[in-house]
Amino acid sequence: MITVSGLVQRYGRGPEVLRGIDLELPPGRLTVLLGENGCGKSTLLRVVAGIVSPTRGTVRGRPRSVAFLPERFPDQLRLSPRAYLRHFARMRGAPHGGQEQVLDRLGFVGDLDAPASELSKGNAQKLGIATALLVRGSLLVLDEPWAGLDVAARAVLGELVTEAVADGATALVTDHTGLAAALPGAHVLRMRAGLLWPEDGADLVELLVRCTPEAADRLGRLPGVHAVRPVTP
Repeated sequence: MITVSGLVQRYGRGPEVLRGIDLELPPGRLTVLLGENGCGKSTLLRVVAGIVSPTRGTVRGRPRSVAFLPERFPDQLRLSPRAYLRHFARMRGAPHGGQEQVLDRLGFVGDLDAPASELSKGNAQKLGIATALLVRGSLLVLDEPWAGLDVAARAVLGELVTEAVADGATALVTDHTGLAAALPGAHVLRMRAGLLWPEDGADLVELLVRCTPEAADRLGRLPGVHAVRPVTP
């Protein structure tokens, strides 16, 4: 179980991008984050993956094996797709070959031995997905993985994510297409103003209450209370 507690993220002297995130990510579950651009989704993914250290708060239970797919795959990569997959397979101690099968399933079109910088956006995205799926049963963090894919590849990606979760992976993804939220067993959350809310909780209200830590703890156990977080004066 990966447990995110009191996560706050601020860049420099700017406003808090994340304002006290509490989140549990159990193995074998897909968690989908929705929200407008700039609301903090990508920042949360980077913190959970261990790429960015939070200003405050903790991420406990993160496995040693973390697969992270950024929203934009590097477009200046000189390695060929085949060499890139082999390199990451060696780094992860994974057998080489299965990733090319993933590319085939996604409908990859192009020369596996040409520089990856020559790939189209869709094929570069397919290469990134194949790389992220190198190791099953790990933490799988995907930032807008459906973006740039053709219709057939989008359906296959849904199958691949579902298979990874069935194998025990902890999956955390952002997606604006609506496809991830429709996958079996998806736990859907929406980010607003640096906080997470259940997607079906549009009628939730945030209240500011001045009280002792003990009283705040009791408030958090009351029926209907989604989350309680301290506010810095």
